[in-house]
Amino acid sequence: MEQVHLFTKKLKPTHISHTLSLPTHVLEAFPIPEGAHMMNFEAVDASDNAWRFCLSTRLTGAYPKPVLLRSYWHRFVEQKGLAPEDRVVFFMERDEANDMVRRYTVRAQRKVMILMGQDVWVDVEDLPLHGL
Repeated sequence: MEQVHLFTKKLKPTHISHTLSLPTHVLEAFPIPEGAHMMNFEAVDASDNAWRFCLSTRLTGAYPKPVLLRSYWHRFVEQKGLAPEDRVVFFMERDEANDMVRRYTVRAQRKVMILMGQDVWVDVEDLPLHGL
């Protein structure tokens, strides 16, 4: 199985309180039915828990502007204790033999230090006091 990086997004206050906007190119990885503008999907986190998300695109405008709707996204934000400047990373696992998507994965990460000029990010599940 091949793991494909879909996107990494550093969170801003509006991402915490409202929706998460996604880069347009990720739409290629989500099979939104013809004529529809949204779909539900599941992504598995670092602890192997499944999270449900709703991907939506706008109906008008020059480009589709994909977002994760607040209803499901906010539950993930609250459970992970996410804050501005944290980041989320989405991946897709694809079966190389038939090019079919097997599952999506999501990582919620926090920058813990800068080492030799590089940011060091850790999954929030691995931080002390996570989930207490």
